[in-house]
This record gives sequence, structure tokens and C-alpha cells, in this order.
Amino acid sequence: MPICRECNDEVTKLVSVKVGGKARKVCADCADRLREEGEVAEASEGVIQGMMGYKGRR
Repeated sequence: MPICRECNDEVTKLVSVKVGGKARKVCADCADRLREEGEVAEASEGVIQGMMGYKGRR
């Protein structure tokens, strides 16, 4: 049985998710959580850039 690298539980299937430019093999639950964290981080960065008047590209 494969083991999730995030929660160290045995799972039936692993999913590849890119985190910080690197692919990680995690279970479906951890993959959803990591995607949500990434979306929140992008949104908060956009708000901060808007407050500072940043007009460049990311």
C-alpha cells in the first residue's frame, strides 16, 4: 500500500500535486487541502499587491 507523504497514512491511490514548483505525491484529502492553501495564498498576495499599488506582473 502506498503511503501519503503529508499525513503518513496508507492509502489506495496517490495523487500528484505541484506545491512550490515541486510535484508531491499525496492522498486525495491532502491534495484538496494543499490546493486550497495555495489558492488562499495567491488571493492574499493579490490583495497585498493591490494595497501597495503594484502594477507589474507576477
